[in-house]
Amino acid sequence: MKILNHSVKNFRNISEIFFEPHPEMNIIFGENGQGKTNLIESIWMLTGFYSFRARKNIQLIKQGTTEAEIEACFFSQQREQTAQMKINKHKELILNGVKEESPRAIMGKFYSVVFSPSTLSIVQDGPSERRKMLDVALSLIKPNYAVIMSRYLRAVEQRNALLKKYSEKKFDMMYFEPWNNEIIELGSKIVKYRLDYIKALSGISEDIYKGISSGREKFTFYYDFAREELNDNDIKIKLTEELEKTKESDFRRLYTNSGPHTHDLILNLDDKDVRLFGSQGQQRSCALSLKLGEASVIEKITGECPAVLLDDVMSELDEGRQSFILNYLDNWQVFITCCDPSQLMRSNKGKAFEIKNGTIKEMN
Repeated sequence: MKILNHSVKNFRNISEIFFEPHPEMNIIFGENGQGKTNLIESIWMLTGFYSFRARKNIQLIKQGTTEAEIEACFFSQQREQTAQMKINKHKELILNGVKEESPRAIMGKFYSVVFSPSTLSIVQDGPSERRKMLDVALSLIKPNYAVIMSRYLRAVEQRNALLKKYSEKKFDMMYFEPWNNEIIELGSKIVKYRLDYIKALSGISEDIYKGISSGREKFTFYYDFAREELNDNDIKIKLTEELEKTKESDFRRLYTNSGPHTHDLILNLDDKDVRLFGSQGQQRSCALSLKLGEASVIEKITGECPAVLLDDVMSELDEGRQSFILNYLDNWQVFITCCDPSQLMRSNKGKAFEIKNGTIKEMN
């Protein structure tokens, strides 16, 4: 996939921007607070339909205006396509001239992978961040996954409501059987998707980390539900056992304490938990390896190279690590933001754009 042109209107501090990126390297530079990350964020919105740093639509709309617009012309699936997103109280998507019922329709059409300072939460924060990483990645390459996950979370919500309705004295298992069965049936599909994805991701990301760190330590990770391969029936049996095991704590806490919504991806360096024992530099390299690995898996499965969005990453890396990443991403379409572009502009390949006060200017 290649972005041919991209325009933004009334998005955060950007009044109006239109630019035509290079098919490979794009350096977006400027002082802090000028709109570099906002531009990267606007590109990502067409992949994930939500912001990687804001929860409310109002935060995305330029102050004094009522609606933001993002539009891109891109080449994907062997043809030129267009996508337009309007953001007001809700989000609206027009894909190839057709208004879609949901902005989620963009998933699986416009591929990008983003790494920003907030991406470190994958390593530094709790299990929910790592589950979110898996769920977003899988929704891009397996659109049906998002549907299954939505139905699964609804079943968990209904079971939790039932737990709150019945005390232990009034408990009758028959009331819970339909939701237990739904959780096991849908949960087993989610687990299988995750295990297959982690298997595809692990070898790639581990090799990337080896290159970034010059082989100083070994990066490995695994899904805490099962380290070995399981068939569908084995997964269902194990989920059933988990649900039975946590039954008492479910009634005590009035919450379903087992299932894919509680699982974790365990990240290790030399068999030690990265979150507890890794330095900030090591944690950053692990997170970056996971995201670059995600991009490679998308290419392998879909045949489309996602746009790689690196927001304020290179300044934290020495020249050797920068060279490895740039060589790895050779021939991909890459967008890199930075304050000082001098090191990155040594190459004659690509384009450089200066962002100032929410405006963009292509540099010679």
